[in-house]
Parts: sequence; structure tokens; C-alpha cells
Amino acid sequence: MRGRVVVFPIKGRNWCFSRSLDPAAALESSSAPQQLRDLFRNITSTRRSVPENAEIVVDFMSEKMNRAWVTLEKAPEGTLKSKLHSLGLWLLSRVKPSEVFLKSVSKDITEVEITYPASLNPRLVRRRLRHIAMRGSAIHRKHLYGSVTLLPLTSVLTVLPLPNVPFFWILFRAYSHWKALKGSERLLLLVSDCSRTWSSITSNEEGNCSKDESDHGAKATPKSPWVLKPSEELEKLLVEWKSGDGVRSCTINAICEEYSLDKKQVLKFKESL
Repeated sequence: MRGRVVVFPIKGRNWCFSRSLDPAAALESSSAPQQLRDLFRNITSTRRSVPENAEIVVDFMSEKMNRAWVTLEKAPEGTLKSKLHSLGLWLLSRVKPSEVFLKSVSKDITEVEITYPASLNPRLVRRRLRHIAMRGSAIHRKHLYGSVTLLPLTSVLTVLPLPNVPFFWILFRAYSHWKALKGSERLLLLVSDCSRTWSSITSNEEGNCSKDESDHGAKATPKSPWVLKPSEELEKLLVEWKSGDGVRSCTINAICEEYSLDKKQVLKFKESL
């Protein structure tokens, strides 16, 4: 599957990295809910490795959390569930946009189309993508271990008569950091200079490359998983990006509509430090 990533400067040294929304993926995610017995049958019916079974369990938990979130969203205003939903929105607003972007890079993506303003140096654009992938891999691995460590401590609060918000929030953060970690590793493979790693994208086997090939690389072959696509139209929309206040809101609206981006996450890149 090919994914499209839109990259552009948004304010000063802040760049926006966002993946175009896929309506088809949203339709696929609206399948019938999986029961616990279905999960057990799915794990035991075929021989899978431990990481594959762990991924199935994580996806099952993610589906349950998403449906529980929808239930809170539909709760009447003023109720406890409605207040929990408002608290959840406030907590989610504090999640960095780079994490949301890395989570959107799924294992199903075998090719990535990088759209960027035509005036930018393509090597700089790809270097920026590699940097956010490498940095995300280190940060989210550390935070994943920290979240998992806190889970037993917050689970003690289950004895209280109130909903154990800290436990479920830490559980969600552990899942979110795990998804971001996997996404950063996938993105690093997709934009790699090492031609021997490209086959691992489809075969699920990590390739090894020498330091010279990784740092300097060879010319992209036709089988390269990344495609650089300079956009004159995006360049015209960003004529004012060098101003102190960054890209204007009306321009961000136009870019989000043109490239099917999440406006809320794009605005977060503008405000992030």
C-alpha cells in the first residue's frame, strides 16, 4: 500500500509532517466488534510467533478502547461519562503531533510518496523525515518502557469506587508509544538510503547495510519505496511561510482540504516548540 506524506515549513524552524487521510481505512476499521473468544481462537488456531500474537492482542485492546471512547463521546452532557470524555479530550490535546504522525505510518505501507514545496531541497526533506523517525524511535521506546512500568502501580487504584482514569490513561499511552515506535521504525525503513533494507519492507526481514551505504547511499533504484514529489501548487500556497507568525490559518485550511490532512494536528505543529 502506498501512503502519502505531506511535508512543509509551517513556522520558523517548525515543519509539518502529516499523512493524508485514507477514507478506505476508516471504512475497514468499522468492522464488527471482536469478542474475547474470537481473540483466543485467532491466537490458538494457527502457529504464530510471540510478537505476532502480541500484536493481535494489542489490536484487540485498541479496538475495545476505541469503542469505549465512542461510548463516552455519546454520553449526555453533565454526566460522569461526559466529564470523563472532556478530560480525555484535554489530555489528548497535549499529545505531540509528531507522535500522531508516526502512529499513522502502519506496517501495511510499502511505498511512501513525499509531497513537499518545489522550492525545498529534496535531500533536506528526506533528511528531515529520517531525523523525525530516528528521534521518534528513541523517544517512544523510552516512554513505552516508562508507561509499562507505571501500569502495575496505577492498577492498585482499581479498588476505589471511581473509574480508574490513571490506569486507562497510562494503558493508552503505552499503546500509543508502541504504535509510534513501530511507525518510526517503519518510516526509517521507507526513507532509508540502504537498498538492502528495501526488500525487508515486503518480506518483514530487517536488512543490514554498511556504514558507508547508510550514510552516503546509492542512487535510488526503480524499486525504491520512497518517491519525492515536489509540488508547485503547495509552493504557491506557502508564499508567506517565512513570516514571523508562520502559515496563516486560511492557508492551512486550503492545504488540509487539498491534501486531506487533519487540521487539528497540522495546527499543533505550528504551536509546538
